[in-house]
Amino acid sequence: MKRTAVVREIRESSEDELRGRLSRLETQLFKLRLKHSTNQIENISQIRTTRREIARVLTVMAERRRAKQPDAQQS
Repeated sequence: MKRTAVVREIRESSEDELRGRLSRLETQLFKLRLKHSTNQIENISQIRTTRREIARVLTVMAERRRAKQPDAQQS
């Protein structure tokens, strides 16, 4: 899937869907790292791709949290 399609899909997801996706991605990353340490992984770039998708999800979640907070910092 193209990166822009992934970003669009993440941005259109609800907060609960994002939390579920983050959980799945973290589990997937754990399994990929385990396979890498036992030399069972064939495509090592999957680790990088998964890490980047986790970062995208966390970024969208942080943006939404900041948007919900009142502008108390600006005086």
